Amino acid sequence: MHYQTESWNSYLPENFKMGGGDPLEEIQRMASRNAVVIFSNNTCCMCHAIKKLFCGMGVNPTVYELDENPSWEQALMSLLGSSSSLPVVFIGGKLVGAMDSVMAAHINGTLVPLLKEAGALWL
Repeated sequence: MHYQTESWNSYLPENFKMGGGDPLEEIQRMASRNAVVIFSNNTCCMCHAIKKLFCGMGVNPTVYELDENPSWEQALMSLLGSSSSLPVVFIGGKLVGAMDSVMAAHINGTLVPLLKEAGALWL
């Protein structure tokens, strides 16, 4: 399985690393940098399943592992408007949602067009 894992600290400005700034704005900025972005946890089986789904489709998602900074999970949950679990997926800089939303899009046939529109799939 090949996907790009990013370290939080490599993208955070210095004042943000020290706790300054708005976490929701930073998450949105990080999510808009690549066609498919997954906020994940190394020990989460649902996160692993979503990564496998995208890789199996030929998509190379950028993955931010929240194990490195668990306080970000709360900001992601506020984006979802619920206490849904990880993963949190963005496609084309837009929030798709957690596992249930991604799987629903996959099953109803709307996931592939989203990926094509974002430039993550060319076929």
